[in-house]
Amino acid sequence: MAILDIPLFVVASAIAATGRRFAVFVVTIWTLLVTVMLALFAAVTSEAGWGAVLMAAASAASVLAGIVMLRGSVPTHWLMVGPFRIRPAAAGQPVRRHVGATALQIVVFWGVALGIVPAVIVWFETRWMLHVPAPAGARIAGAVLFAAASVVGLWSAAVMSTAGDGTPLPIATARRLVIRGPYRFVRNPMALAGISQGVAVGLMLSSWLVVVYAVCGSVVWDTAIRPHEERDLEDRFGAEFRRYRAQVRCWMPRLTPAALDQSAASPAGASAE
Repeated sequence: MAILDIPLFVVASAIAATGRRFAVFVVTIWTLLVTVMLALFAAVTSEAGWGAVLMAAASAASVLAGIVMLRGSVPTHWLMVGPFRIRPAAAGQPVRRHVGATALQIVVFWGVALGIVPAVIVWFETRWMLHVPAPAGARIAGAVLFAAASVVGLWSAAVMSTAGDGTPLPIATARRLVIRGPYRFVRNPMALAGISQGVAVGLMLSSWLVVVYAVCGSVVWDTAIRPHEERDLEDRFGAEFRRYRAQVRCWMPRLTPAALDQSAASPAGASAE
């Protein structure tokens, strides 16, 4: 594999720098293949764990660099398809249906993003001999953070589904601009709660890789997802959403709730999440 690395990575990278598209594919595919093989090797032998982590980071960078070279930019709109496509909920649906859909979303998200994925990460972290025990205080802090973030997330979901004429789901997003409850303190309380829950799970599991996973998720959401959501809100709400955005920050909660008029929100719009 080391011998093949010379023509398939070193030489191909040099050719890719000249703008040859085929070389970009060769470098990217080879980097991904090496990453998978090294990850499996580390899982089987419990050796080269740090190499697997570094190769995973290198693969992510290679994929992004390859996409930029081929397309000129990262097409973040690719993420907004299928179940992540933004469109308002159907009009005239009862509140109980929105509440039920929101509850299902919470169960699925918490089960997958906060349960299954962290469990898989911890397994690899342990097999790769990268697990670092955390002090008891970190686990207690994680439990407190998880409880607080869960309260915020459930509160946000309840307000969204009962007052927004829709759900937090992108394919059935709320039809009204929700600017009450936790949305008076921060524009994206559900995203903030979800990321905090991810960090909390990492602390409770004594897993620094799970914490990294949560932080990376926040970066992807803030740079790739949020701009599309806010552009959609501005398209449908115009000045109303711009006033809200000017008064309430995206990530840093206010110490006091913003003085917002929920009755002025248009029923044809969407929520701030």
